Amino acid sequence: MSPACRFCAIVEGIEPAAVVLEDPVSVAFLDRRPLFPGHVLLIPRRHTETLADLPPELVGPLFANARLLSAAVEAGLGADGSLVAINNRVSQSVPHLHVHIVPRRRKDGLRGFFWPRRTYKDEAEMLAVRDALRAALGGPMPDV
Repeated sequence: MSPACRFCAIVEGIEPAAVVLEDPVSVAFLDRRPLFPGHVLLIPRRHTETLADLPPELVGPLFANARLLSAAVEAGLGADGSLVAINNRVSQSVPHLHVHIVPRRRKDGLRGFFWPRRTYKDEAEMLAVRDALRAALGGPMPDV
């Protein structure tokens, strides 16, 4: 736990929250400033800043809960679908890993991704980016 973290304070019961789900691994609660009503934040109980910092043994249980919550916002709120998203550092208002699960409805005004999309300059640029990512992952992978 991080004493200065608002989400750790929720886990500890110090900060109030509208808790939707909790188990030994995670806590899910309603976002106080939702994109739409029913916008849920799912956090690991253990203070973890980014997805890359999440211990491997917590990945499966955390995302099993994200899966349950995405189905729950659709069924429980009559939503047409859901948006499941994570910000790492940039746009992360609280430096504690949190998964956003947001109910979506057709024509709800949210337009796909929140950033402009672009194409690669050419195939060579795309392959150079691919190779840089493969190198960061530890080596070559087969072309598909």
